Amino acid sequence: WGGALLFAAALIHFVYRYVATYGVTAPGAPAPLPVLTDLLLFTGFALHHSLFARTPVREWIARRAPYHERSLYVWIASLLFIGVCALWRPIGGVAWALTGAWAAMGLVLQGLGVVLTLRGAAVLDFRELAGITPSRPTGPTRPIFSTAWPYGWVRHPIYLGWFLMVIPVGTMTNTRLVFALVSCAYLAIAIPWEEKTLRRSSSGAYDAYCGSVRWRLFPGLY
Repeated sequence: WGGALLFAAALIHFVYRYVATYGVTAPGAPAPLPVLTDLLLFTGFALHHSLFARTPVREWIARRAPYHERSLYVWIASLLFIGVCALWRPIGGVAWALTGAWAAMGLVLQGLGVVLTLRGAAVLDFRELAGITPSRPTGPTRPIFSTAWPYGWVRHPIYLGWFLMVIPVGTMTNTRLVFALVSCAYLAIAIPWEEKTLRRSSSGAYDAYCGSVRWRLFPGLY
């Protein structure tokens, strides 16, 4: 439960930073050093996020901390994400500022992103994602991949929800833009690796799921 509360705090902290802090236009023009600093910050988070999700690493941790592998992952990921958001460097300038119908459309898309994220997490089980439910034992099980909405629409609806939440904002400062681009690029790069792991560990179940749900992220595109 402590990890779950920290996970919730990390998400709230991100929303506050993205809305209130990153939404303030920094003076001056974009500079290479803040962009590089931000890139390195997110890379540190992404490395943990990717390496800890690999099956050999998960099995190694599970042998040393039975039933707490997911909780440990949530604790570390949440602390790293809070650190990334807190240390994110401001970048001068504004990429775009939407008004009128365009701004309203952006809000609708962001709302859809929130719905996709919450619904996708509910299908997977909030308690297991947050590390409250003990980790399932590893072994030659054949998992069932649900096609319940939105998983019958795309294979990674939570990632699609993230894209929709961080990109179509009304005022896209360059501070926000770099965060959005870096985080979305990481998700796009991580998807093939994640699917490779799922294929290896699911005894053909994930291949069958991919046959039912063609699109990874964007219906009709990818």
